[in-house]
Amino acid sequence: MSGICGWSGVALAAAEQKAVIDAMSAALVRFDASQARIASGKFGALAAAHVGNAASVATTPRAIVAVAGRPRFDDPELAALAQREGAAAALALGYERAGNDVFPKLLGAFEAAIIDEHSGACALAVDRVGVHAVRYCVADAAFVFGSNTACLRSHPAMDARIDEQALYDYVYFHVVPGPRTIFRGVQRLMPGERVAFHDGRCERRRYWQMRFEEGTAGDFETLKTAFRASLRHGVEHALDGGSAGAFLSGGTDSSTVAGFLGEVCGEPARTYSIGFDAPGYDEIEYARITARHFATRHREYYVTADDIVSAVPAIAAIHDEPFGNSSAVPAFYCARLAREDGVTRLLAGDGGDELFGGNERYAKQYVFSLYERLPEWLRSKVVRPALNGSAVVDAIGVLRKARSYVQQASIPMPARLQTYNLVDRLGRERMFQDDFLARVDAGEPLRHLDDIYHGAHAQSLINRMLALDLQITLADNDLPKVVRSCHLAGMDVAFPLLDEEVVEFSARLAPEMKLKGTQLRYFFKESLRGFLPDATIAKKKHGFGLPFGPWLESNERLRALAYDSLGSLRRRGIVRPEFLDELTSRRVSEHASYYGSLVWVFMMLEQWFDKHGDVAAT
Repeated sequence: MSGICGWSGVALAAAEQKAVIDAMSAALVRFDASQARIASGKFGALAAAHVGNAASVATTPRAIVAVAGRPRFDDPELAALAQREGAAAALALGYERAGNDVFPKLLGAFEAAIIDEHSGACALAVDRVGVHAVRYCVADAAFVFGSNTACLRSHPAMDARIDEQALYDYVYFHVVPGPRTIFRGVQRLMPGERVAFHDGRCERRRYWQMRFEEGTAGDFETLKTAFRASLRHGVEHALDGGSAGAFLSGGTDSSTVAGFLGEVCGEPARTYSIGFDAPGYDEIEYARITARHFATRHREYYVTADDIVSAVPAIAAIHDEPFGNSSAVPAFYCARLAREDGVTRLLAGDGGDELFGGNERYAKQYVFSLYERLPEWLRSKVVRPALNGSAVVDAIGVLRKARSYVQQASIPMPARLQTYNLVDRLGRERMFQDDFLARVDAGEPLRHLDDIYHGAHAQSLINRMLALDLQITLADNDLPKVVRSCHLAGMDVAFPLLDEEVVEFSARLAPEMKLKGTQLRYFFKESLRGFLPDATIAKKKHGFGLPFGPWLESNERLRALAYDSLGSLRRRGIVRPEFLDELTSRRVSEHASYYGSLVWVFMMLEQWFDKHGDVAAT
C-alpha cells in the first residue's frame, strides 16, 4: 500500500524505536509486497512505502522526511533535486528554506511527513484533492501518524476506542466522513491540509482550497483549446514518464482518459472494463463503443455474485473505517484484471462529475431552486396554502406532484440533498438501539454538510454543490474506494482529471458552462464533441453499479454472507434486531435494489468489525 507512518515528540531507546517503527511499517505494507523505507531521528522515526515504488525518505541535519506518491514541485531547483535524489530530499531542502510554507509548492498526489531534528516538531500534509490520506493523534505526548489506522495502532501509546458518532455517520453516509475517523481522538487530514505538532499542540490549517471565480463564460473555442490541453497534461503527469492502462466504464470521464492516454503514448491504450450478467446493470457495450472508437487494447471481466462473496472480506479488511460503497468490488476485479495483464498503474476517470457538473442531483436541485426565485409573499400567501390540506389536491395527480415539489423545494440546501436518505426515511428511532442513539448526535451529519456547503468559496448553487461533492463524494468515498481496491490488487492508480490544471480550469469556468439549465456537464461534453463518440456524450451516467440487491435474492452464498453478517451485527448494540428482521424478511423482497443498499451497508459494518476483531464496539 501507499503511505507514510511514524511518530514524533517522544524519544525512545534505539532498540525500542526500531521495534516500534518496524511494527508500524509492517502494518503499512501488510497487503502487498512493497518495500518500506525507514528513517530515524532524535525525536522519533518515520517510514514511507508505495505500491508503485514511489516512496522516499531523506535524512538531513535539519530534518527527517518521508514522502509517498508522486508530487511535483513548482520550484525548478526542487524539481531537479527530486528527479535526482527523490521527492523526500527535495522536500527536506524546501523545508530548510521555507519551513511549513513549503507545502504549497507541491503539486500532484502525495502524503508527506517532516520531523524537525532541532525542535522535535512534526508536520504532515496531503495533496490538494485528497488522493492520499493520513491519520494522526496525540497519545501520551507522542504525535503518532499513519496512512492507515493499523499503523497508529502498532504504536504502544495508541488507545484504540471506537467513536460511536463515526458509526452513526457511517450508516448515514455509507462512509465515515473526514476529518472524523472510526477511533476517538484520531483525525484525518482533509484535501489541501497540513497539520503541525509542536510542544504538545496541533495546529491544523489549509494550505490550499478550491476558490471558484464564477466569472464570465468566455470565448468557447479559446476555452475548449485550453481545456483539452489541461486534460492532456493531466494524463502526462499521471504517467510520470512511465506506462499505464485505464479503467473504462464507457462513461464520459473514463472514455476521455482512455482517448488522451492513447494520444500521449502514441499507441492504442490498454483499457479494462467490468460487466454484470444482470438486466439494467450491464453497461459494457458503452465501454466497447469507446474501445472501438480509440482502437484500444481492451479486456473485460464479468463479475459474479460468487466474486462478491470472495472479495467482501478483503475489501472490509483493507479499509480503515467501515466502507459501504459497493462499487469497490468491481473496481477491485477491474484492477486485478489489469494486473494479471502485466499493468502496474491504472488511470481512473474520477473527478469529472465533481468538477464539471455531471451528477443527476445537480439538475434536480436546479429545478428545485426555481421555486426559491418566487417572491416570499407569493410562496407563503398563495402557493403553499393552495397546495396544502386540500381534498382536491389529494385527488388530482398533477397537484399532488406540485405539492411534493413545493415541500422538497422548501427544504434549505444542503439538507434537501438528503431527503432520500434511508436513515431519515425509515426513522432513526426505528433503526438504532435506544442506548446507542442516546450517545450520538443525530444532527451532526447535516451540520457537517452545512459547514462544507456554506464554507465553500462559491456563490452559485452548482459550485457550492461541487465543493460539497469534492469532499463528501470524492475525498471521503470514491477516491478511497478506487485507491484501496487498486492496492488490494497490487496496482498503482492515478487520476488525470484531478490534475491541478484541470481543477484550476474548473474553478475559473462559469457556473452556466457546467450546468446549463438542466444540461449536465454542458461545457465538458461540447468541448469533447468530435473527440469522444457521440454515443458516449449522449450516455447517461451509470458507472460500475453493483447488482447486489437482485443477486441477494438469487444467490444462496451471497445471501448467507449478508444475512449471517447482519445476524452478528445485531449483537453489537447498534441496530435494533427487529429492524434487521424487517429489512431481511420484508423490505428486500419489496424492492431489492433500494433496500439491498442498506443490507450492504450493515453487512460491511459487521465485516469491518470481524476483520478488525481486536477493537470493541465502544
